[in-house]
Amino acid sequence: MDIVNSADGTPIAYEVFGDGPAVIVVNGALSRAADATGLAQALADAGFRGVAYDRRARGESGDARGSTPDREAEDLAGVIDAVGGAAGVLGHSSGAVLALYAASRGVPTGALFLSEPPLRFGVDEPADDLAERLQRYVDEGRPDDAIVTFQLEGVGLPEQMVEAFRQSNQFTAVLPLAQSTVYDTNLVNTSSVPSPEMLSVQQPVTIIRGEQTFPILITAADRLADEMDGAELVIVPESVMHRPDPVATVRVVAERLA
Repeated sequence: MDIVNSADGTPIAYEVFGDGPAVIVVNGALSRAADATGLAQALADAGFRGVAYDRRARGESGDARGSTPDREAEDLAGVIDAVGGAAGVLGHSSGAVLALYAASRGVPTGALFLSEPPLRFGVDEPADDLAERLQRYVDEGRPDDAIVTFQLEGVGLPEQMVEAFRQSNQFTAVLPLAQSTVYDTNLVNTSSVPSPEMLSVQQPVTIIRGEQTFPILITAADRLADEMDGAELVIVPESVMHRPDPVATVRVVAERLA
């Protein structure tokens, strides 16, 4: 992977697939650049440069404790600059929130493709002290409690689903990402009710969701499309339960960047 230093000096690791206009993939919670390989490779197969990167506190990227949404926006800007500019940014889940937030802060994202952003628009928001409690768990060496609490309260997953994940081999693999739950919580809390700047970005916006996904994400995608003038809502049947199908999702991107 290549490295670019963000504005605050934090090293951000990224990987490029293919040639052509660059499309940056911004992953969601508890994920690394490797989890975006399918999307990045599908972009390459469609004639783009698919760029996947480790958001700060994940994978091979560094971390500056006390990070803010603005710092994450700077990270994305650094990756875009490192690859010579972007034709578009494809953000999934909290990565979609970050992409929209960054665009509202002046980051030159190109066209925005927002896949199932977990916006709540002020309804059933997590407790105000969630990020503080998650940070305390991390500081106390309890990454498992941070991740479980984030999934239950921040994401809103059912207890049975979270417990099944906790008992799986995948749970151990995400323990090193516990600090990132604090940053995702702060990011989504900052933007859960989109600001006027977010709702009025000048970039073309395509909002993408699956037909079968969590109800909160259907509501979020549909409402965001309604509140953004000119935004297009696209339903991708192949994407199921918050898992974007790479080929079908990239087809949406390619048709709009052609």
